[in-house]
Amino acid sequence: MLNVSTFRYEFSVDASLEAVSDFHRDTSALKILSPMPMQLHRADPMADGSISEFTMWLGPIPIRWRAVHSDVSANGFTDTQESGPMAFWAHTHRFESVNENQTHIYEQIEYRHPKGSRRFFTRLLFGKLGLQILFTYRQLATKYALRSKK
Repeated sequence: MLNVSTFRYEFSVDASLEAVSDFHRDTSALKILSPMPMQLHRADPMADGSISEFTMWLGPIPIRWRAVHSDVSANGFTDTQESGPMAFWAHTHRFESVNENQTHIYEQIEYRHPKGSRRFFTRLLFGKLGLQILFTYRQLATKYALRSKK
């Protein structure tokens, strides 16, 4: 695939692999992990082929997204944009047990911006800086959510 960019982010949490996997499989996690207000339209139970449909709100601007899940296991999954703002987006989440009370989370996104005027908008939100800010937020939200489940 031409002109695909890759973004990687990783961090550790003080939680078991099972707790991390359970958190990410919970349909409410999507709202927890988004720094923008979100309206969830559909969230199938996590499985290969399951679908999540939602709208993120950037002020008055709706960003509609539909993702399909694949490679679902206790060690992670991939969600691929079926429709949404990007020309291409595949987000792989991988979880690796460090010990019984700590898990390392690896995030990788392969993406391509659309052509035309939407490109400016997606580069602003989903360029390297925007993704760094988003995943720093997600790291903090994940750690907080898992700490509160202890």
